[in-house]
Amino acid sequence: MRAYRCGMDSGNPLGEFLRARREMTSPARAGQPWSGRRRTPGLRREEVAQSSGVSTDYYARLEQGREKHPSAQVVHALARALGLNPDETAHLHQLARTARRPVRRGGGVPVGPSLLRLMDGCLHTPALILDRRLDVLAGNRLGCALFAGMLEAGEANLVRFTFLNPAARDFYPEWERVARSGLAALRAGSGDLMNDARLTELVGELSLKSPEFRDLWARHDVRGKAHEAKSFNHHQVGELTLTYDSFTVDSATDQQLIVYQAEPGSASQQALALLGTVAADLPARRRDGRPHRRTRTGDPPILPPGTGLVAGRTPHQGGARP
Repeated sequence: MRAYRCGMDSGNPLGEFLRARREMTSPARAGQPWSGRRRTPGLRREEVAQSSGVSTDYYARLEQGREKHPSAQVVHALARALGLNPDETAHLHQLARTARRPVRRGGGVPVGPSLLRLMDGCLHTPALILDRRLDVLAGNRLGCALFAGMLEAGEANLVRFTFLNPAARDFYPEWERVARSGLAALRAGSGDLMNDARLTELVGELSLKSPEFRDLWARHDVRGKAHEAKSFNHHQVGELTLTYDSFTVDSATDQQLIVYQAEPGSASQQALALLGTVAADLPARRRDGRPHRRTRTGDPPILPPGTGLVAGRTPHQGGARP
């Protein structure tokens, strides 16, 4: 087993991704003929190189980080040889582009008023605004009620909550699937956030504290948040299954609006309606768009029970309005 470097893997994200996907790609998936027993998992370097139309030496230099500037045509050929899905292919192109240009650091662009109004207009569905690190920047009343267990604990990062808070395993009945999906979404959104301090801190912390995170992160799975059914076990309304849709924000590319819906006429819709009665007692909220700062041990929770989501502020700082 290779030694793990805390943080964003290493200084060679393109090579790390290529190697991880090569080792997880079976010869059958890549259309390679059967050649007997293999001493290493997945494809051999020469097989990927041959299928991509490049030399084995050139491909080896890509994995080792000695070559960092493959052309778009070569990247496309590598994606085809490795059998990458559309999200993985886009991520590979993103890594290659990032290697050819200055490092981009994620910006703290505030959530715009029009996006907040759009989110608050979702009266009967939970809605959140996330950044690409999966920090919750804002939430409507139902969104805050749905994720109350996380937010009232002073946590606003979905991935950190999933792996480090024991309550997450009760909240998500299909915890392993949620964990894999969350990490794949984090990968998909972080391809050009190299050396981003907050992302590096998040990955480093989780790598040290959660062996499960460390193992799953090393797989380099990539899948953006788009549309998926997810089950919840809410402490107030019980079990419900919701389908979310993700909407990108052209005016703030680091942000996405996530809206959850229940199947009409289902028990989950009834549970969501019950949750709405709880959410109706929450005060109206306005946010400044910054992610939450987690509280230290002994500090009061950022969101005391019964309050709404105010990103980066406590209710005592004037963030919530009656």
